Amino acid sequence: MTDTSNAVKKDRPWLIRTYAGHSTAKASNALYRGNLAKGQTGLSVAFDLPTQTGYDSDHVLARGEVGKVGVPVCHLGDMRTLFDDIPLEDMNTSMTINATAPWLLALYVAAAEEQGADASKLQGTVQNDLIKEYLSRGTYICPPKPSLKMIADVAEYCYTNIPKWNPMNVCSYHLQEAGATPEQELAFALATATAVLDELRPRVPAEDFPTLVGRISFFVNAGIRFVTEMCKMRAFVDLWDEICLERYGVEDPKMRRFRYGVQVNSLGLTEQQPENNVYRILLEMLAVTLSKNARARAVQLPAWNEALGLPRPWDQQWSMRMQQILAYETDLLEFDDLFDQNPAVDRKVEELKTGARAELANLGSMGGAIDAIDYMKSRLVDSNADRLNKIERNETIVVGVNKWQQGEQSPLQTEDGGIMVVDPAVEDEQIARLEEWRSSRDDAAVQVALAALREAARNGENVMHASIQAAKAGVTTGEWAAQMRAVHGEYRGPTGVSASVSNKTEGLDDIRDAVNVVSDKLGRRLKFLVGKPGLDGHSNGSEQIAFRARDCGMDIEYDGIRLTPEELVASALETRAHVVGLSILSGSHIPLVEDLMKRMREAGLGDTPVIVGGIIPDDDADRLRAMGVARVYTPKDFELNAIMKDIVTLADPAPIAAE
Repeated sequence: MTDTSNAVKKDRPWLIRTYAGHSTAKASNALYRGNLAKGQTGLSVAFDLPTQTGYDSDHVLARGEVGKVGVPVCHLGDMRTLFDDIPLEDMNTSMTINATAPWLLALYVAAAEEQGADASKLQGTVQNDLIKEYLSRGTYICPPKPSLKMIADVAEYCYTNIPKWNPMNVCSYHLQEAGATPEQELAFALATATAVLDELRPRVPAEDFPTLVGRISFFVNAGIRFVTEMCKMRAFVDLWDEICLERYGVEDPKMRRFRYGVQVNSLGLTEQQPENNVYRILLEMLAVTLSKNARARAVQLPAWNEALGLPRPWDQQWSMRMQQILAYETDLLEFDDLFDQNPAVDRKVEELKTGARAELANLGSMGGAIDAIDYMKSRLVDSNADRLNKIERNETIVVGVNKWQQGEQSPLQTEDGGIMVVDPAVEDEQIARLEEWRSSRDDAAVQVALAALREAARNGENVMHASIQAAKAGVTTGEWAAQMRAVHGEYRGPTGVSASVSNKTEGLDDIRDAVNVVSDKLGRRLKFLVGKPGLDGHSNGSEQIAFRARDCGMDIEYDGIRLTPEELVASALETRAHVVGLSILSGSHIPLVEDLMKRMREAGLGDTPVIVGGIIPDDDADRLRAMGVARVYTPKDFELNAIMKDIVTLADPAPIAAE
C-alpha cells in the first residue's frame, strides 16, 4: 500500500492565454472559441489601433489600420459579436486597452448585461495604464492629468460595482520593449502604480483602501536573460510589499500580494532564423514560472513568427502548447520555491532593489511619474540606444543575427510566408457595418447620452456611469473619444530624442565625414525627416534612427507619432528635407506609403528619396519599391550605421562614380 500522507499538493496552473484579435469581431470570436476549445483558460483581447486611440473605422487616421493589429470595436454591436456564445459571467477576460479603457469596459458591461450576466460577478482586467503609453506605446489621447483621473474613475467604479475586476494593469511590458533596464522597469512601473493609488486614496473610505490596493495588478515583460528576469520578479514582489506597507499602511499580506500577468519579450524575436524564437519564448517563460513566490498569475506567449507578421492560429496554438506542457507534464507545480535562500539569487535581487529604489527616489524628487514623463522617456531612448550599440559591436550576441548567420532555410515558412495576412476588404466591410449601425440607432437618444457624457467629464464626475449609458444608447468609439478630446484636449508625447549629439556610438567618424562632404555639396546641412504616419505608436525604431542620424551629424526633423501623410509632406516641403524616412510597424505600410508617395509627387517632391522601415513581407517590399520607395528595411536590418550610409548616399547630389 502506498503512503500518501506526505504527498505534495500541486499548485493550480496560471491562466493560459494567447493575445489575439484581428480583422473583424466575427473572425476574432471564432478564434477565441477555437482557442478555448484547445485548452486556453482565459481571453486576452487585442484591439486595433483606431479602437485604441479613439477613432471609428471610417476616420481618416484609421485608413489602412482597421483590423490589422487587433479587432475593431466601434460600438455595442461589435462587442456583442466579439463575445457571441462566450458566457462572460464565467469568463476571465483581459482587455489590452488604455486611453479608451473606460469606454471598452462600458461596452463589455453592457454586452454582459445583454447576455443576462450579473455584472458584479464579472472577472478580468483592463490595462488602463496611460503613463507607459506616453513613454513607449503611444496610444494616448488626452494629457496626463485628466488621463490619470479617468484611470481612477475606472478603479473607483470597479471597486463599487465589479469587485472581482482588476481596474488597472500597471504595464512595464512596453517599457522593456522600449529599452528599459531591469532597474528602470521596476522603478517606472512602481512609480506609475503609486501615482494611480495616490489619485485613488481620497476617493474611498480609509478602511476600504487596502481592498482597492489589492485589485491593482501588473503586466510585465520577461526577456532572454531569464535568471536576471526571474530575480527582477522577486524584486517586484519585495518592493511592492514594501510600498504597500510603508507608503499606504496596508497590513493584510493578501492585499500586498504582487499580482501580475506576463507576455514574454517580443523585442528579442528575430526575423532571421525565426525558428530560434521558439527556444527564446520557452526560456523567457521560465523566468516568470520557475520561482513559486514570484510566479505569474497569467501567461501569454508570442508566436515564433511575430517578427515576420501576424501569426496564424496554428502558430498561436504552438505557443499555448508550451504553457500546457510546462504546467501539466512537468513537476514544476509540485515544489516550493526553488530559489529561496539561494545566495546568488539573493544578491542579484538586492542589487536590483537598490537600483530601483534609487530611481524611485529620483522620480519622487521630480514630483512623481506624472511630472517625470519627459525624463523617463529620454532615459528609455538612451537605454535602447545602448542596447542596440552592444548588438552592433557584438558585445551582445543574438544567434542568427550578429553571429552564426549561416543556416538552413526554415521549413516553417511556407508558400504563404509563414504569416496570416488580413484581407484588405475587411476595412470596407467594417465601415459598411458602422454606417448601418449609425443609421439604425435612435439619434435623439445618442445625442442625450453624448451630452450627459460631456457634462460628466466637464464637471469632474466619474465618467463610467455615463459611458455605460452611452454604450447602451448606441454611441460609437469615435464619438465617445471626441467628448474626451473636447473637454480635456489632446496631447503630443515627448520623443525622447535629445537635441544634442550623444557621441556614445563608436565607428561614426567615417559617416560623419561623409555627412559633412554631402552637406557641403548640398549647400546646407543634410536634412533628414523621420516620420511615423498612421496610428502606430511603436516609436522605438524611429527614435533610434533619429538618435543615430543626429549622432552622425545630420539635421533631424522628428515630430513624433501619429502624423498623416499630408502633414508629413507639408513638413518635407517646409524643412526642405533631402531624405524622408517612414517607420510603420502596424502592417498599414501599403496604403499609407501609397498616399504619401502620391502627395510627394503632387507637391513637386517626386525626386526626394523616401525610405521605409517596418515589419514588411517580401512581396510588400517589392510593391513599395514599385511605388518609388528607395530603400525598404525590416527587423533583420539591425545595423543602424548601414542605414545611415544609405541615407548619405541617397542625399548625395553628385556621387562619385565607382572606378
